[in-house]
Amino acid sequence: MLASRERALATVDLGAVRHNVNRLASLLPRGAAFCAVVKANGYGHGAVPVAEAALSAGASVLGVATVTEAEELRAAGFTAPTLIFGPLTGVELARAVKAQADVVVWSRRFVVEALRGGARMHVKFNSGMGRLGVHEEACEALADEITSGGGALVGLMTHFATADELEGSFFVYQLDRFLTLAGRMKAAYPGLIAHAANSAATLRDPRARGDMVRCGIAVYGLSPWNEDPSADDLRPAMRLSSYLAGVREIAPGDSVGYGRTFIADTLVRVGIVPIGYADGIARALSNRGHVLVAGRRCRIRGTISMDQLTIELPGDVGRPGDAVTFIGESGKERILAEDVAHLLGTINYEIACDVGSRVVRRYVGGRAGS
Repeated sequence: MLASRERALATVDLGAVRHNVNRLASLLPRGAAFCAVVKANGYGHGAVPVAEAALSAGASVLGVATVTEAEELRAAGFTAPTLIFGPLTGVELARAVKAQADVVVWSRRFVVEALRGGARMHVKFNSGMGRLGVHEEACEALADEITSGGGALVGLMTHFATADELEGSFFVYQLDRFLTLAGRMKAAYPGLIAHAANSAATLRDPRARGDMVRCGIAVYGLSPWNEDPSADDLRPAMRLSSYLAGVREIAPGDSVGYGRTFIADTLVRVGIVPIGYADGIARALSNRGHVLVAGRRCRIRGTISMDQLTIELPGDVGRPGDAVTFIGESGKERILAEDVAHLLGTINYEIACDVGSRVVRRYVGGRAGS
């Protein structure tokens, strides 16, 4: 009988998303807004379902990186304020205005275009990230140009470079600079929204929470510190799985996969799993990573292909059709996105975002309002 499973499946628990938003929102001062960051297809989880869950749990603003992402939310029926973080071309600016999305500004040239288009603007302060944004005096000059030109000055923002590093003083340096500038500008422009905190800053420092926080990674139950998320009462929202398409034995001297990078030195049971690097299982996990089958850890053997990989099965584990878990729990065992990230020398953000578009997303935990 053929397995009644998806070839590659990301099961997303919207109940976990709501729990995480509630957890983070409980830290905010009265009246502060919660921006749920759903860029990059909701960090691989699905922007529209996550946005729905986050808004139902108390988020009031949505954050994206591109105008296309903002348009996707509007097409799905969302009317919540939406902020586009990234740079925009002139054509994209017109689309952003049409989508009624706020934009970020850091140059006089862009402010002139945004004024002409009628955009709602957030001035970006470069407090130390060193990417986009301008220094204190330029922020104040841009704010004056926006208001004197009859434009909509909505916010002042910055972005932390080291909020997820608990050692060192640079985070405090950036925060102090931002708070000083925000104090001056809020006095000059009543109603201005000052916002700086990402997930890490929201969790670590009450001073950073301001008028709004912009939480991304923690919304998905992933740790801003790239450690066990349960330490911050966060619940991972995604489980990534496949199934055993076949089980066979290979004799000593036989190999599996491209390049013969695994050659058996004894009789070995192997399982073939129909998922690969095109689905987000990094090729660098070849002969290094583990999966879970029936509550047991099994090593990936051989080179991971685009669409398939092979695992070594203990003698008493694994039958065709059995579930194979890459991220999530099986029995008493679990593999976190953070575990995979540590093995690869990267961060959990990348593990989640790399889950491919052809991986089926299935949502559990109830849709908003259900």
